[in-house]
Amino acid sequence: MLTNQNIMSKRNTQQRRHTIVSLVNEKGEVSVDQLATFFATSEVTIRKDLTALETNGLLLRRYGGAVAMPSEIVSVDVEDNVSVRKLAIAKAAALRIRDHNRIIIDSGSTTASLISLLGSKQGLIVMTNSLNVANALNELENEPTLLMTGGTWDPHSEAFQGQVAELVLRSYDFDQLFIGADGIDIARGTTTFNELIGLSRVMADVSREVVVMVESDKIGRKIPNMELPWSNISTLVTDDDLSAEAKEQIEHQGVQVICASIE
Repeated sequence: MLTNQNIMSKRNTQQRRHTIVSLVNEKGEVSVDQLATFFATSEVTIRKDLTALETNGLLLRRYGGAVAMPSEIVSVDVEDNVSVRKLAIAKAAALRIRDHNRIIIDSGSTTASLISLLGSKQGLIVMTNSLNVANALNELENEPTLLMTGGTWDPHSEAFQGQVAELVLRSYDFDQLFIGADGIDIARGTTTFNELIGLSRVMADVSREVVVMVESDKIGRKIPNMELPWSNISTLVTDDDLSAEAKEQIEHQGVQVICASIE
């Protein structure tokens, strides 16, 4: 049973979560109320911690608490090359976000990688058309002001689309849009398998800076549906496997290219 000994009433989020993992691994199972008492913080904060730690594969949520990951799961390397690339891209993109910025985060796994990096930002206003993004934002300890587009649910993109969503977006203006792509046509811009591209273009229209987040292996993939032309894109954030030739060609389109280092 946890005791009050060595209780740390105020630790930053990263330190607290590291300690939670250590406690769970040591004891096998801990409850939310035990952790809340141990850290002298709210149960809401602890639940957010446990959700974030489970998302990162460091423990398993159970009703009222959490348990340690089974050893056979821990032994498997879950962070493959793709996730490393996405995290590197997300870190580079997050550096562009300042406190109190008004941003849009589009649906997609690469853009969603940004969310865990927003906890230290102050006063953010975030618009999204993705329920997954909205739920993840809600788990941040330092929650931003969250706006949803609403609209018609599209199961293919797992996001809201349509005229209602477009009208909602046009009621605001934003500092930045963070958006992914299924492919990059070096001569034209971003491409997608999804035929519902109207909302993406409205997102770009209402944003001062459009940041495309995409892995380098998608650059050069020509998919029939054109989404955003280079004239609508400010910045491309990718990984450092992008060839020098491709980088130069994209920069020639007037787009800033940031190549994140894969650690």
